[in-house]
Amino acid sequence: MIGVLGGAAFWFLSEPQRLPPEAVPAHQPDLANGKLMYTIGGCISCHKPAKDQADANVDLPSGGAPLKTPLGILYPPNLTPDPETGIGGWTELDFLNATMRGVSPKDTHYIPAFPYTSYAAMKPEDLLDIQAYLKSLPPVKARAKRHEVWLLPFMRRGIGLWKLIGLDTTPWRPDPSQSASWNRGSYLVNGPGHCGECHTPRDIFMVKRSDRLFAGGPHPEGEGRVPALRGLITRGRYKDAKGLESALQYGEALGYDKLSSGGRGDVQAEIANLPQSEMQAITD
Repeated sequence: MIGVLGGAAFWFLSEPQRLPPEAVPAHQPDLANGKLMYTIGGCISCHKPAKDQADANVDLPSGGAPLKTPLGILYPPNLTPDPETGIGGWTELDFLNATMRGVSPKDTHYIPAFPYTSYAAMKPEDLLDIQAYLKSLPPVKARAKRHEVWLLPFMRRGIGLWKLIGLDTTPWRPDPSQSASWNRGSYLVNGPGHCGECHTPRDIFMVKRSDRLFAGGPHPEGEGRVPALRGLITRGRYKDAKGLESALQYGEALGYDKLSSGGRGDVQAEIANLPQSEMQAITD
């Protein structure tokens, strides 16, 4: 009897929590903003095709490149608008549920290697702009590979319990004591840029520690550490904010070691494509 009650409680508490239809705002998509948010998010870094897909366009997020995690190997899916293997058939509500609640159109939980725990703080309008931009790309037929994760269906359902402590759905709010540029940077870093996903340590439940935001921690792929983003100037890593801005723009070309190689190479390359004002906001 206890087992039955426990199972029922598990199933009830782990139920996917979807947004209501009225959560979709009346909004005219802005493709330029969608491309900007897509670039800041570094979406192509995870959703690029696998190296063994010789005929694949590396500039399109058709998915398939393996992502190694402590849980196993994940294969980020196809984000192009192919209706069968991509997101071409998704509604706006589907996209918001995926990005803000981590729930798929099939009503299953996404593994939080997909950084919806950061996207949940974003403006729905910015996310819909990303969807509109993705739907403007050429469709690619690339069926997703099955994740190499032990007991995947059970783990997916268990993520519903994890979300009770690991998914904060509070929208980002500006700090009135800071400048407009600082607040813009805060939004970009904490929302679409999802920098805290890798640069913030986690507790034993794999929840980001709010008291140690951007303090660095173990590498998400299980090897080495991700550096702290705190005190970059006071620690002498950079002379000032302008120096950090130059580092993000030019990477190792100006002697900023270890910034445009390894796991950070793709990140730096994407940030280098941003408008100067956005790059300055991030460094502020």
